[in-house]
Amino acid sequence: MSSKLPDAKPDTAGLNRRDFLKRMGYASAVALATGGLGLALYDPKGPVPAEGRKALTGLGNFTIPAIAAGPGKMAIVRGMDRALMVEQGVKALGGMETFVQKGDRVLIKVNAAFATPAALGATTHPETLTAVAGLCVKAGAVQVLVTDNPINNPDSCFEISGLAGAALATGARIIAPRPDLFVPLSLPGGKLIQNWPVMAGAFTGVTRVMVVSPVKDHQRAGASMTLKNFYGFLGGRRNVFHQDINGIITELSQLLKPSLCVLDGTVSMMTNGPTGGSLSDLKETGTMVVSTDPVAADAVGVELLGRTLADIPYILMAEKAGAGTADYHRLNPVLLNTRT
Repeated sequence: MSSKLPDAKPDTAGLNRRDFLKRMGYASAVALATGGLGLALYDPKGPVPAEGRKALTGLGNFTIPAIAAGPGKMAIVRGMDRALMVEQGVKALGGMETFVQKGDRVLIKVNAAFATPAALGATTHPETLTAVAGLCVKAGAVQVLVTDNPINNPDSCFEISGLAGAALATGARIIAPRPDLFVPLSLPGGKLIQNWPVMAGAFTGVTRVMVVSPVKDHQRAGASMTLKNFYGFLGGRRNVFHQDINGIITELSQLLKPSLCVLDGTVSMMTNGPTGGSLSDLKETGTMVVSTDPVAADAVGVELLGRTLADIPYILMAEKAGAGTADYHRLNPVLLNTRT
């Protein structure tokens, strides 16, 4: 049986690159910030930090930054109070002011794939989003945006999961998927992401990107955590990539370098992922990972699921592609315990 993906034409709702640029306005495109913003539009006349200029890979009117230089940072916090764990984890890395400056516009990528309650663990927990978004606002962000391209109806997913309410409570705004946000994009050297619709429009005006994810089992990928969360930026008939799930996650790891990743393993979905559906699928694992390295963060999540890196091939593949390190101990993580 061939592993080659079947031919599939991306569904861009008639949107081509010229139309996209007309709608978005090239002058309003993203100026990449230190730490990198992937999947982004770039105005070459605008200010781009030296780190960004060195990392940029030309892609016509689009650019994809590589991993920013410098070692990653990580805090691993034990406990069950999500807000407290996020607060303490971020504080251990220098505080949110390390990642967000006054005037920044922050995009938070959540996992809102399914229209299920937060208690079932299939989506980013609203308490975790509230904590991260609140710290961004406190640090001086002028706008916080929350986005995903859910599998189920987006409005239902954001509402039933509690993420819409969390966004409202912190003053954040939900960016739901719509055709004019997607544009065909190609990863230089990539085999799968070639002229494929990506939700690049959600990055307009954004200066920082964060990824907030749950720890889950996943039937095809083995686990769904930070790197798998990037899948939600894809449009079109993305299910064709299921035949090479490790390959597509690896390529996505090269499209985005978040400023900060928050991996919520307070309660992890141990079986029947990614949807679950029963409380019996869940286990209290009492851990929050806050890191600048998405690969390292997921390596911690693998342990929470009681698995090894060999069980989740895309993590080592992403490391080989330069997206981070799978040996999270090399980051000398700060270990904290908030249990009383």
